[in-house]
This record gives sequence, C-alpha cells and structure tokens, in this order.
Amino acid sequence: MASFFKRRKILKNTSALDLIPIRIHDHKVDDNGIVTILIPKFKNEKFARFFIPARKSIYISIHLDELGSAVWMAIDGKQSVGEICADLTERLGDKIHPAEERVVKFMTGLYHNKHITFKQLVEAE
Repeated sequence: MASFFKRRKILKNTSALDLIPIRIHDHKVDDNGIVTILIPKFKNEKFARFFIPARKSIYISIHLDELGSAVWMAIDGKQSVGEICADLTERLGDKIHPAEERVVKFMTGLYHNKHITFKQLVEAE
C-alpha cells in the first residue's frame, strides 16, 4: 500500500471529481434495490468460524438508503466521480440536487471508513 504521504499528495493534487472509486467490500441488494454493504468481522475466515457462533453472521451490515445505494451501484472501477454524478443527475433528477457536493461528501465518508479506495491510489503502489 502506498505510504500516507504518497496517498495524501495524490489526493491533494487531484480533483475529487477526477478520482475513480473502487469498492473494497462485497454487498447484497434487496428486492427494492437497497444495498447492504457486507464488512467481514475478521480478516481471516478461520478466526471468524472459531470466534463467532454458528448462527451469527460473519459480516457487519451497513444498510444504505436509496441515494447511497444508487451511488454504491454506480461504483464500478471505471467511472470517475464526475461521471457518476452526471449519470445520477440524469437518472434521479432533483432528488440528488446538488449532486457533486452530495456524492463527493458520501464518497469521502466511504473512503475514510475504508469501504472504497481510488484507482489512482492503487496504481501508485
């Protein structure tokens, strides 16, 4: 992984709308199109089987709302944040207004909580 200072330099010198997000965790989608992000409780699956009772989930679930789900599903590792904003503005209209501000703030939260990374950071390694 790139060092803190290298990541910081890349993020400071790149516009937020030019970054290309990549999902780190798996997800599931319910019948209504609402996404639940599945975060493993343990990095090693053997520990999860040993410490978590049989009927309990080995994942922590984060349930997103309609707009968060739309943003999460738009993250494919190919589109930049700006392209995702334009696409969501077309599909959702006034529901997501102002799109750039809301999407950038949501992606910043996802990045700080280590649910996504950016292609530019992966390539810098």
